[in-house]
Amino acid sequence: MKSHKVKQNSAQSVKEKKKIPIWFRIILILIPFTFFILLEICLRIFNYGMDNSQWVSATDDKIYLNPQIAKRYFYTTKNVPYSNQDFFDIEKKSNAFRVFIVGESSAAGYPFSPLGSFSQYLKKRLELVYPSSKIEVVNIGLTAINTYAIRDLFPGVLEQKPDLILIYTGHNEYYGALGVGSMESLGSSRGFVNLLLYLNKFKTVELLRNTIKDILKTFDDDGNGKTGTLMSRMAKDQYITLDSDTYADGISQFDGNMTDILEMAKEKNVPVILSTLVSNLKDQNPFVSIKSKRLPEAKVVYNNAKSEFRSGNRQKADSLFRFAKDLDALRFRAPEKINQTIKLLGKKFNYPVINIDSVFASVSPDGITGNNLMTDHLHPTLEGYQLIGKIYFQKMNEMNYLPASEPVKLTDEQQDSITIANFNFTKLDSVIADFRIRMLKNDWPFVNPENKQPNSAILNSNNVMDSIAAQLLNDEIIWEKAHRKAAAYYLGIKDIDSFLDEMDVLICQYPVVFEYYDYVANALIPLKDYNRAYKYLVTGYEIKPRAFTAKWLGTINLYNDKLDLAEKYLKESLAFEKNDAQVWYNLSGVYVKQNNYKQALETVNKALSLKPKYPEAENLQRQLQNAMN
Repeated sequence: MKSHKVKQNSAQSVKEKKKIPIWFRIILILIPFTFFILLEICLRIFNYGMDNSQWVSATDDKIYLNPQIAKRYFYTTKNVPYSNQDFFDIEKKSNAFRVFIVGESSAAGYPFSPLGSFSQYLKKRLELVYPSSKIEVVNIGLTAINTYAIRDLFPGVLEQKPDLILIYTGHNEYYGALGVGSMESLGSSRGFVNLLLYLNKFKTVELLRNTIKDILKTFDDDGNGKTGTLMSRMAKDQYITLDSDTYADGISQFDGNMTDILEMAKEKNVPVILSTLVSNLKDQNPFVSIKSKRLPEAKVVYNNAKSEFRSGNRQKADSLFRFAKDLDALRFRAPEKINQTIKLLGKKFNYPVINIDSVFASVSPDGITGNNLMTDHLHPTLEGYQLIGKIYFQKMNEMNYLPASEPVKLTDEQQDSITIANFNFTKLDSVIADFRIRMLKNDWPFVNPENKQPNSAILNSNNVMDSIAAQLLNDEIIWEKAHRKAAAYYLGIKDIDSFLDEMDVLICQYPVVFEYYDYVANALIPLKDYNRAYKYLVTGYEIKPRAFTAKWLGTINLYNDKLDLAEKYLKESLAFEKNDAQVWYNLSGVYVKQNNYKQALETVNKALSLKPKYPEAENLQRQLQNAMN
């Protein structure tokens, strides 16, 4: 009995010795957390990886969407898309009216981006009708994304205090980044994908992603040699039939993400206008036609639609064209179910929906949209984009989603025609768009890979604009450099109107670059085209006051006998640069015209002290001395 008790006490003693203190357990738990926290801090201190900020600085007081932001969504793609780079104020002005446009390549205006998008129509028309308001239309559409990216970016959009958000999205829901049919897919669980997108904002996760990517590269023999358009690479061989689980997952993905997006907007009380999607029904064959026991082949239905169309059965033909699109196993065009979902979401959240699909049909021959308004399978023509902008504006007017300032008195027809006439879009832009479509249709699924031609064969350089556009499409120059080259060419051949058109395109896209205004003024002043030069000088001076601009504003006002303005600007020029003899000479001319001969003589003497051999100043000095004696 005693022996048993001793053993029991001994076991209890050992047990007590083995008992781990609570603090030790806490430390064990905290070690990995502490490690990752310290790792995250170190990575941030040393600026590891990409700048994950949603907005980056364009100037001291303006920001735009980070050009690298799409790296959040493209894990295996080297060259990621970027937005149209629309700038807006960091601090929203009291008279500002700020509109955000979110979506994919159609929202961005492909192939006419950046200045052929419907956002440009809206911006031009709002500026025309509400000149006293500060109009900011910010297009953050990105090629090859879908509602996952929009949902991720949406809180950052709401933080910028938008007065209105326009959403045009849905075509890329299957093959856009992280979509259920995409090469970048992470599965059909929305919760998992959205959690990962949240975690992507941490540098530690970026480090892990980059490490995995580097490891995978060692096993990928041709990964770096992938070519073709971004969407063709994202969707390669990923076929999705109408009766498949993946098809249903895509609809669920769209509905869930859009619900989250609209709930965020409702919570912040921000107006939203949704839109149905339009695509090429009549003139686009189904890309992939798959036999099925339960469903007909897409190409058979499409051919039946063509037959009904030729027979004059337009309503039947329209239904069959839409069914053929839905049967297309390559889901580059949004199925009808997406448009139905958009309409239901509008009702659910009490947000207006514009029916662009129906509008395009109504202005198309025989009521079915085809190549008349589409450049390819889903991207509108320039006229089509302007029509989308017009319909959005009409809905904005109907809902009173407009600036609070007083509008100018113009009819709707006048507003529309003036807006289109003032569109900044040049011959070069048209060639670029044409070449983009040629490249798109020279790639899968429009042609088989073995039939694909090199760019040199399809981008014919018949003239200077063709050559510049080809350089851009071959990634030899950027869009901005292309338009500068075009402007320089026109200036060289003394085609001033075309030169100004090109410079106006650059100014429209990058209005904060004051060097553009100086460049134009320097071209016009030697031609004595002072009236047009003055417009650019004034705008450039508002952006950044400086000696050169003030000097010529003063000089032109002197030339036009506007003496008070001339004196004001010339004195401001001297405040920036006091040793410019020509400014002193011109200022003396102002005083002469004001009959202030004493001041004129003192001023011209200053000019001669800076530049003793100055014939015009010497002549004026003699005249003043004679007049005063």
